[in-house]
Amino acid sequence: MNPFILDPILRRALEEDIGTGDVTTLATIEPGTQASAELVAKDNFVLAGINVAQRVFQLLSAETAFEGLLADGQAVKRGDVLAWIKGDAAVLLQGERVALNILQRMCGVATLTASFVREVADTRAVIVDTRKTTPGLRVLEKYAVRMGGGGNHRMALYDAVLIKENHVAAAGGITAAVSRARQHVPHTQKIEVEVRNQKEVAEALAAGADILLLDNMSLAELSAAVALVGDRAVTEASGGVNLETVREIAETGVGLISVGALTHSYRAVDISMLFT
Repeated sequence: MNPFILDPILRRALEEDIGTGDVTTLATIEPGTQASAELVAKDNFVLAGINVAQRVFQLLSAETAFEGLLADGQAVKRGDVLAWIKGDAAVLLQGERVALNILQRMCGVATLTASFVREVADTRAVIVDTRKTTPGLRVLEKYAVRMGGGGNHRMALYDAVLIKENHVAAAGGITAAVSRARQHVPHTQKIEVEVRNQKEVAEALAAGADILLLDNMSLAELSAAVALVGDRAVTEASGGVNLETVREIAETGVGLISVGALTHSYRAVDISMLFT
């Protein structure tokens, strides 16, 4: 992960937690004391962010030794040791909570994503994320989605055109919105339009949209939209997606299924750092 993006995130988290100093460690640990520790899984999950955890400790001290024993994307079982750490005891104690907070959340995202991916196995659908991420942690959560076997939707407002209902209302209609977008974006950039019924599907196709976001449609409506679109555009289902409904949605033939829950409703996994 690009350190120019990652390091400011981790530095802010460390500053928030350590502030003017770790008073407990300063009061109880002799300066220069060396220690060894291991990161231990207390759950079954998909690993994501082991190198991010490593970077936390190394930002505090480049002398910290960190050996990851498993790779991102691997399945982890309760009791597995994820990494060994060795260095100044104060550094290990000061980095512990930030490293675990981030690692536990990234693994939670990857694990939930993997559950959705398994549900749509053997269909053409790809599970993708949304912008419904934790402020400040988007790059980490979207990386974790990839480690869980999913794909990334747009990163932010700056890297893709997604014309939604409020854009359509303000622009004066789907046709007008797509036309204006074509005048402003390069030929390399695709245009996606949110549509809510078959009439809007037809209008977006006629306007030349590259991707259609089929918003909160029933299974029958999704199937009809996919049939109408054919290979003229990419179809994406959104809304009402959960682990109970995602398989039926995938079986309508849509190409993408966007799931906000991947990054807003995951459960952080349980990982501990234990001195050895």
